[in-house]
Amino acid sequence: MKGVVDKVVLAYSGGLDTSVILRWLQDTYGCEVVTFTADLGQGEELEPARQKAEMMGVKRVFIEDHQETFVRDYVFPMFRANTVYEGTYLLGTSIARPLIAKRLIEIAHEVGADAVSHGATGKGNDQVRFELGCYALDPNIKIIAPWREWDLNSRERLIEYAEARQIPIPRGKRGEPPYSTDANLLHISYEGQALEDPWVEADEEMFTRSVSPEQAPDTPTYVEIGFEGGDAVAVDGEALSPANLLRRLNDLGGANGIGRLDLVENRYVGMKSRGVYETPGGTILLAAHRGMESITLDRGAAHLKDELMPRYAELIYNGYWFSPEREMLQALIDQSQENVTGTVRLKLFKGGVSVVGRKAPRSLYSEAYATFEADRVYNQRDAEGFIRLNALRLRIGAMARREG
Repeated sequence: MKGVVDKVVLAYSGGLDTSVILRWLQDTYGCEVVTFTADLGQGEELEPARQKAEMMGVKRVFIEDHQETFVRDYVFPMFRANTVYEGTYLLGTSIARPLIAKRLIEIAHEVGADAVSHGATGKGNDQVRFELGCYALDPNIKIIAPWREWDLNSRERLIEYAEARQIPIPRGKRGEPPYSTDANLLHISYEGQALEDPWVEADEEMFTRSVSPEQAPDTPTYVEIGFEGGDAVAVDGEALSPANLLRRLNDLGGANGIGRLDLVENRYVGMKSRGVYETPGGTILLAAHRGMESITLDRGAAHLKDELMPRYAELIYNGYWFSPEREMLQALIDQSQENVTGTVRLKLFKGGVSVVGRKAPRSLYSEAYATFEADRVYNQRDAEGFIRLNALRLRIGAMARREG
């Protein structure tokens, strides 16, 4: 294959898989490799990735902090829609992929590369997400997916390849945890190996971002989250940047055992997959945003959003962030958030999140109308005509059945 590609930009983590891919690209395609590593808040030191790439002959190494961009331009727009996939999953892995794909293409244009590469396997969703994003931004880009080309189809084969070519293997890699992980500021996921039997409960020692609900404090924690235009902007009265706000909520949620999820989901490629997730801050943010919308969003708008949300979630999960239909839905969602401004008070207790207070300058909640006491604004007799008109088709249907 040498000569087919001159320069390729690799999405590089510095781990075993992408380090093997780096050398494999050099060996197989005889091309120059440029690496891109994104700091999305995964909590790992990324400078070793630079050192490793340079040691393997890489001359252009891009290591960039995109935490604020990630939360502001991807996580927050998604949360404006109250997005969950298949009723429970907060899409922590899915929402990071369009950002990475966008930077891969931008860097490819900057350095004059004719291809990009990633470490996603041929069984998963990420290959689809990366590649749909790349093609949407550059229809002529060449994409190299080594897992669909090589015969290194096991962990042992990867280690043998690395050892034969003097690729440094992270300490303890042979005895690594019996599952794979993906992490960013929104979540951490665990999949594979020890988790492949959906009947077996995940080991408590696996979790890194939250205490178990049983070990959470015996007294509740109260937190107030301020919103402006549908986005969270403050915690307990302190204005915070998007990334710092999510980080604060992660700390609060993790300390109270919030945000764990054990899910069997439907992958876009067709199979079912079991994943375990920790999304402490996102779980709090979802509850808070819905609480804010409950007093600021018109009933029709709120119900329409809830009808559209599963479709929007599916688009993100399947990798269509840059599609026209996702952008159309986003415009509708964003327009609905104009008055979603105010403060929500929540109680965090042993894995649970409860909205216990909400206030807004343009609240649609009216005590004058909602009160059970005497009032001067609502004529209860009006309800009779309302009910009779709405019951008309039901009564006609019942009469027809009776006559039949």
